[in-house]
Amino acid sequence: MLKGILLVFFGACSFGILSTFVKLAYHDGYTLGDVTGAQAFFGAVILWVLFFFQTRTASYKSKETIIKTPWWKMVLAGTCTGLVSVFYYQCVKLVPNSVAIILLMQFIWMSILMEYFIFKKRPTGLQFLAILLVLAGTVLASGMVEASIQSISLKGIGFGLLAALCYAGFLMLSGRIGNEYPPLKKSALMITGACLLIFIIFPPTFLFDGALNGSLLKWGLIIAVFGTVIPPLFYAEGVPRIGTALSSILSAAELPVAVMMAGFVLQEQVSFLRWVGVAVILSAMVIPNLKYLKRKA
Repeated sequence: MLKGILLVFFGACSFGILSTFVKLAYHDGYTLGDVTGAQAFFGAVILWVLFFFQTRTASYKSKETIIKTPWWKMVLAGTCTGLVSVFYYQCVKLVPNSVAIILLMQFIWMSILMEYFIFKKRPTGLQFLAILLVLAGTVLASGMVEASIQSISLKGIGFGLLAALCYAGFLMLSGRIGNEYPPLKKSALMITGACLLIFIIFPPTFLFDGALNGSLLKWGLIIAVFGTVIPPLFYAEGVPRIGTALSSILSAAELPVAVMMAGFVLQEQVSFLRWVGVAVILSAMVIPNLKYLKRKA
């Protein structure tokens, strides 16, 4: 159980680190299609290369696993991750960053509701408390309380909520589909699906127009590692161990990590109130897991 908690937590932290590098790539003049396409393409290549080398190991050959889920279902499920990137990065362009983060964090209650309505799984009292703390901490950590009231694009809100819904769907599918696959193969198939979807939406012109001769190659590799290699791989191993509800709470680690990276790397001003929000979110992630931590102590 503790291993699953740590895997999902560090997968979420990787997502938090990702946003900083995405912003740096945008600063270099690259487009939404360039960033999402490079992220998915390099991520798929890295995962398939890792899986190829894994199949050559003795430990892999010694394990015989019966695969029940067709590979195409895994590819189709992977489109959720591609849609998260497309919708969220588009949302950031249309609304203030603080609002975009809050919209994305709505995946927490969405995933709980999805579990309840689809699988009739009721959340526990501690999970309800954690969700309330996460939402309250999100408002503080994002800087929404201190921000001046501005007109907000309804289109941007729509993209943000779609990103949150797809993120919730990714968590649910990751925990319930294809768990008999080796984590590397499962992740590779899902990211391949994300890559194909993104290439349909944004034809991969960056592969031929010389963009990779600039800094896109660097940003593409970095974003791929933190956005499409580490999180899906860790989630594929961790989510089935702890379930969607707990995974959604732990995934809130993305926000405090993003705030810290903004302060330390991008040199953005992070107020005391925002750090209070970070502390609230961290406490929300610890509360539901105290019994598991005490069990391991």
